[in-house]
Amino acid sequence: MSTHIKRREPAAPGSIPDVLGMFGAEVRFYREVAPVVGVRVPKCYRAEETADGTLLVLEDLSAWQPGADPAAAARILSGLHARWSGVAQSRWPWLRAGEAGVDLVAALYDRTWPDLAARRELAAGALDLGERLVGGVASAEAQASRVGPVTLTHGDASASNMRTGPDGEIALLDWEDVSAAAGVADLAWLLVSSVDPDRWDEVIAAYGPAAGLDDVLPALAVQGLLSMADSAPGSDAARGWVARLAATAARLADHS
Repeated sequence: MSTHIKRREPAAPGSIPDVLGMFGAEVRFYREVAPVVGVRVPKCYRAEETADGTLLVLEDLSAWQPGADPAAAARILSGLHARWSGVAQSRWPWLRAGEAGVDLVAALYDRTWPDLAARRELAAGALDLGERLVGGVASAEAQASRVGPVTLTHGDASASNMRTGPDGEIALLDWEDVSAAAGVADLAWLLVSSVDPDRWDEVIAAYGPAAGLDDVLPALAVQGLLSMADSAPGSDAARGWVARLAATAARLADHS
């Protein structure tokens, strides 16, 4: 049996993974949520948390195709959100809420923005949006947290955390960011992180009713801009972020 072993040393005190309890949350996800979650995830053979860190022994899906068709992925997410709408938070009270760690994220964003703003490749609309978010990350997160209904969310539903099997089955990987939040937050991050803007309308339609999408987009734009900061200027990854962040800014302007 081929397995994937995921070990994490304890997160540095005061770091975002520490404050959010990310590593322990993934262990609890595989222990408590995965058996009933209702979507395809890697089978879990061991899930442990000790003073030395966390250990997961998971089904190896590396032979599956990386990513997923975004419309198909949106339908998977929609089904997940519908299944646990209104009940996830009471069933698993340890799930973190949407505003957890906002002070750390806001400080990181405000430190990162000057270097990001200096990159010539950032499109005008995205540049304006990024500038407005300086000092406004907490407000954006608060706005997103008011969107409902609250359900079980993956928290990092990008194509990089999906695999497609030989029969087209889609698996969701990497549940460190599992949360209790509005389902459209997963949809928003799928769009911002992974979907060509030409397909946004199709993917939103595949998800179904998406009330609150525009309310969560600013908070997800923060994550997108921080992710873009980690990509090399002029790289394919950076160009992808530029296009999707410009589409985010345009949608928000059109719906303001």
